Amino acid sequence: MNTMTYKGYAARIEYSDEDECFVGHIAAIQDVVGFHGESVAVLRESFEEAVDDYLETCEKLNRAPQKPYSGNLMLRIPPRIHAAVATAAEVSGKSINQWATDMFKQVAYS
Repeated sequence: MNTMTYKGYAARIEYSDEDECFVGHIAAIQDVVGFHGESVAVLRESFEEAVDDYLETCEKLNRAPQKPYSGNLMLRIPPRIHAAVATAAEVSGKSINQWATDMFKQVAYS
């Protein structure tokens, strides 16, 4: 997966044929924060500047910036899969949370 991240924020990036540049937005927050650049280097610089500006603006407004993810994930899975996950975690000597985190890391970073 190709992603651009900075200070815990990720970018959603598209190419605009009409504008002939990359257009990005900070992903997974409700506030709308956009940026653009004609090259990857300029896009990265623009993204980092957008994140810094967002954080500074929130501080000036005395408001907490939105965080992209809380670290809590609720899943609804069939009981049979839940049992298999619990067994796999126990056999590996881990909690379900640690086992799932390890499995997610393997998939996310492969």
